[in-house]
Amino acid sequence: MLAITVTTEEESGLCPVRSILGTVTGKWSSLILLALEDGPLRFSAIKRVIGDITQRVLTENLRALERDGYLTRKVVSGSPVEVHYALTPTGIDLVARFIPLVTWATAHYETVQAARRHYDATHSR
Repeated sequence: MLAITVTTEEESGLCPVRSILGTVTGKWSSLILLALEDGPLRFSAIKRVIGDITQRVLTENLRALERDGYLTRKVVSGSPVEVHYALTPTGIDLVARFIPLVTWATAHYETVQAARRHYDATHSR
């Protein structure tokens, strides 16, 4: 079994699996990283690609991903000022590992939906 068990809150902060996966496997973080797979994008373009993310949530997630070294933020002066986000080598490596999961999710979507419908039908009150 993978080393994911901890007994104290202090230990949980030292667990690489919890520390890293807690950040990158969130719905928004994953989608942001996947949006940047094909190259740098401006804030508004990332928001358009994802669609249903608020400006505040996008900003918070971009900051967290930049803090952890998965992406860079580059300010380009001009009128108006442009801010571009791009994956770092670490971010590129991480996204490459997401791709098989995305492919799996696409291939198994109908199966999972059917299982959910079956569960809901058999467990409804």
